[in-house]
Amino acid sequence: MNNLVMAAGPRVVSDLPDKRQVAASFSRAATSYDAVAELQRAVGNTLLECLPGDLLPERWLDLGCGTGYFSRVLATRFPAGTGAALDIAEGMLRHARPQGGASAFVAGDAECLPVRDASFELIFSSLALQWCDDFAAVLREAERVLRPGGVFAFSSLCNGTLQELRTSWERVDGFAHVNRFRSIDVYRQLCAISGLRLGRLEVRPQVLHYAELRQLTYDLKALGAHNLNPGRPGGLTGRARIRALVDAYEQFRTPAGLPATYQVVYGVLHKD
Repeated sequence: MNNLVMAAGPRVVSDLPDKRQVAASFSRAATSYDAVAELQRAVGNTLLECLPGDLLPERWLDLGCGTGYFSRVLATRFPAGTGAALDIAEGMLRHARPQGGASAFVAGDAECLPVRDASFELIFSSLALQWCDDFAAVLREAERVLRPGGVFAFSSLCNGTLQELRTSWERVDGFAHVNRFRSIDVYRQLCAISGLRLGRLEVRPQVLHYAELRQLTYDLKALGAHNLNPGRPGGLTGRARIRALVDAYEQFRTPAGLPATYQVVYGVLHKD
């Protein structure tokens, strides 16, 4: 497997400050991530169900592997194959590597993969690509590193995600407190011109419920997925603003609790 991975220089992401922030945030969250990853597990399992039933890859790539949970799942599902796990956050890789699953753990960027052409029959990427600004580059790289007949299966997030939290903050102030994500129309347009054949592209809302708002904000921080928007407010949030936010969010309460809705994109593309 290691001969498929090209040597990467020490400054793979150093010229991309936003990505440095993403990598640092998820690196810090490596030890707390799995304990609060209910959504990530559910979405990843749904993505697994979207894979073609006859797919038996000799080599697979877990792109944006995080703590390596789905690298281990893929290794169990495809025991005859070998896999590589890649993530932009080195802290996540340090956490994942001792737990096994993949034969190589690689620090790298989905928009510029340090991987040789035609290396894999499967690229699996669950809830990682929403952090990539240039999704067209992700698709180009997927097309490059897949072998003919290969599959690129991904889940991501689109606009409307955490709309309850966004709307509640809009009632408090004018700052961007919630991460922004591209629209499903953009995903559709980019997939259509990618050079890969589109087999599936759909949005499925996934709703989590919380007894209190602070449980949601704690989970987002523990996941490393708290606000990373450019232009986000700095410094501490005052008690009055937090109280106003809590009051605004309470308007969304249901019998199940406070909803947090994620608009999840599932895509499966094929290289002919």
